Amino acid sequence: MNEMLYQTQALNEGCTRCQACVTQCAFLQKYGTPGDIAAARLAGFPAIDPFECSLCNLCTAVCPEDITLGTFFLELRRQAVSQLSLKPYATIINYERRGHSPLFSWHGLPTNCDTVFFPGCSLPGTRPEATWWLYQQLNKQIPHLGVILDCCHKPSHDLGRQRFFLDHFAAIRDRLIKGGVRQIIVACPNCYKVFHEYTDGMTIHTAWEILAESSLTASIPIITHGQVTVHDPCPLQDHQGAQDAVRSLISRHGLKIREMRHSRNRTVCCGEGGSVGFICPEMAGRWGEIRHQEAGDDLVITYCGGCAGFLTRSGMKAIHLVDLLTNPAKALSGKATASQAPWTYLNRIRLKRKAQLAIKTCHEKILPRKIKHNL
Repeated sequence: MNEMLYQTQALNEGCTRCQACVTQCAFLQKYGTPGDIAAARLAGFPAIDPFECSLCNLCTAVCPEDITLGTFFLELRRQAVSQLSLKPYATIINYERRGHSPLFSWHGLPTNCDTVFFPGCSLPGTRPEATWWLYQQLNKQIPHLGVILDCCHKPSHDLGRQRFFLDHFAAIRDRLIKGGVRQIIVACPNCYKVFHEYTDGMTIHTAWEILAESSLTASIPIITHGQVTVHDPCPLQDHQGAQDAVRSLISRHGLKIREMRHSRNRTVCCGEGGSVGFICPEMAGRWGEIRHQEAGDDLVITYCGGCAGFLTRSGMKAIHLVDLLTNPAKALSGKATASQAPWTYLNRIRLKRKAQLAIKTCHEKILPRKIKHNL
């Protein structure tokens, strides 16, 4: 039986139409329960646009029947992408292409390196100094730490371009394995999800877990007694270790954390997920409105560069966790800044050069590469 047909039948039969997920999600409020959507497809009326789904998996988190719903909507994208015009997504596709190009990407592995820091695309562009600070802190704990500047191709993954994604991500993953890398430390939630789901034989950690467990932040001076709230990125909604580590790092600054209604494994999308905003900005904005209402006047601390940017553009007081860690006084006073394009690209080039210089002093071994450009 066709896998998509099997998933559709199983969803139609398993969904009780209880509305638990519908009450939480603007996408489902527009199109109906997952069971209704599945029934319509079986009847030959697939009248939904899966590209309006943020792929946040909140529906899965709240489903009383434990039905995995997010993968169903992602599969619908994969089925439809061959008939999809990619023109509306040119910005994000070009962003991904540049991140993997020779100008911006670089794999630096010192001698005896089995662990690398993979900061992703957003943080090196918006906060290059803080990204380098992260690398330095991690390197104090992990000798011979390598640094990988590259794009994990999560945008293509979420657009349903599965074959393209698998080919390009596999090229990165296989180079790392061939180079002897056994552990990857990420700063980007999307990178974590990609490596976690599509890599065997490697251990994947977030930078926040490593920092929280180290002695480097154990003696942070308490500089304030205020209240903040935390926005957990969707890709890490099931990663309790990362969630706990983030809250531990925040609490060490003397800050009280007020949990929003949607947090941890039931977090909501910031609005950027699934590239929904490129085709349906009002749907993306609905998620931002939910977050804004729950956060109120509290400062929002998140640990995703994309989330920090989207929440800020939505009119919220939001900072990245690394803003707090590197300059708490500035971050808490609302003076933390993040670079915008086109400066983000210049920042990434400068960070690449800094990494090259630092790794070369450690007798680097640079792996040969073949890059595909058929975007």
